[in-house]
Amino acid sequence: MASETTPLTARGGDAEDHLKRLKGYQWYAFFVTFGGYFMAHFSRKCYSTVKQQLQDEAGYSSLILSEMDTMFMGTYAIGNIISGKLGDTFSPTTVLSIGLFGSGMCLFLLNVSLWFDFVHFSESLGNFFILGVYFLFGFFQSTGGPVGTAVMGNWFCDKESIKRRGLIFGCWTCHQYCGDITAALCTAAVLNAGYAYWWALFIPAVTNFLWGFLTITLVADPVDVDIITDDVRIRMEKNAAKAAKGEDVDDSGPAPISYAGAFRIPMVAQYAFAFGFFKLTNYVLFFWLPYFLGKHFDPVTANLIAALYSVGMMPGGIIVGVVSDWFGGRRATVIGVFMSCLMVFLGVFSQNSETLGATSLLVMLAIMGILVGGPNNIITSAVAADLASHPSVKGSNKSLGTVTGLINGCGAITASIGLLAVGPLQSTFGWSSVWFFLMGCTAVGTLLMSPKIYSELFPPVEEETDAEVGDV
Repeated sequence: MASETTPLTARGGDAEDHLKRLKGYQWYAFFVTFGGYFMAHFSRKCYSTVKQQLQDEAGYSSLILSEMDTMFMGTYAIGNIISGKLGDTFSPTTVLSIGLFGSGMCLFLLNVSLWFDFVHFSESLGNFFILGVYFLFGFFQSTGGPVGTAVMGNWFCDKESIKRRGLIFGCWTCHQYCGDITAALCTAAVLNAGYAYWWALFIPAVTNFLWGFLTITLVADPVDVDIITDDVRIRMEKNAAKAAKGEDVDDSGPAPISYAGAFRIPMVAQYAFAFGFFKLTNYVLFFWLPYFLGKHFDPVTANLIAALYSVGMMPGGIIVGVVSDWFGGRRATVIGVFMSCLMVFLGVFSQNSETLGATSLLVMLAIMGILVGGPNNIITSAVAADLASHPSVKGSNKSLGTVTGLINGCGAITASIGLLAVGPLQSTFGWSSVWFFLMGCTAVGTLLMSPKIYSELFPPVEEETDAEVGDV
């Protein structure tokens, strides 16, 4: 089996040999990119698990904690758009490594501010330093999603992997939940052992550095080790056709796609904004559920019930991915069904959320976690890979990182703006208005996908003919 060091460097060989070497390295590409995004969530979740200690022991005000979150979300959203483009333009391995090293450095600097008590030395300068660190932290954290997805798309490009793309990317997107759970366990272990709370920030700083060094060994694209994939064959055929016409041929590799070019790929813009409405629904449930449930249950029960939503999100991506694979990659249709079911649950919530018992809420929120998590996870992975494989760019442009970054970034910006409506809605019209608001967001997102859903359910005659010929 190929490893990260030697077997892939051999040259030559027929198509079977190229496929064998491609398949042999896939596990390592999966492992390194999964771990990189795992580290991103491990890092950001560890900070949130010690917020109480930062306020009680470090003297951080609730305002500065809120500003840290806002600063991070803003730069993270913009960073997704920039990082995807950087990953398509420069070496993805370099971009991923810089993201990990930068994240580790930001957490280390946050520890430095705690060790030397910057806030008590000068509150204004201390807060400025902390916000500056978190400004950079958001950018560094944004590299894992779009660039990691691009590397996965580069390696899992053979016909078998494309048929199982939903399952592969559904499993890959579990990195975020594994990172979140590990962060909670790490902080619990640190505090239970009697160590200072800042160890919960220092540990992910060290692990980010270590994973950054491991990421440097990653080969980001099969073509870098002379593995001829379908994309390379298509580019070679296009170049041969140009040469036959007497045109100049530049075979320096596919050019990175522009933002305008990425938006011109069919359905990219619709998915980018649809994802924003779906992400908004997720953000509201994730951030506001503990607050809402805390008004009706004791804190332990409220957090337990809210946790079931997050637990349901983990298998959601795998379920949507597998089901869409079963239906020939018709992911928009499967996502539309899941979102339609979610609207039913939100409708029930709008009428009965104040009176439902703990058991009913546990079941409902676990199912809602699956319905929300599945589409959210698969849109930024398998769907993005499908979009970047469109015939208009296949073999001609590097586009997967840019497409994923645009979907992630536009989604985060839309969701962040939408979150501003939740507080005023619930205080003025009650919680039922919030659930109706989420129903509307889900409906708008689904409607934005309706052209793709229609084309999947009723494909053009020529596509059906091609599919039948391919099956024979």
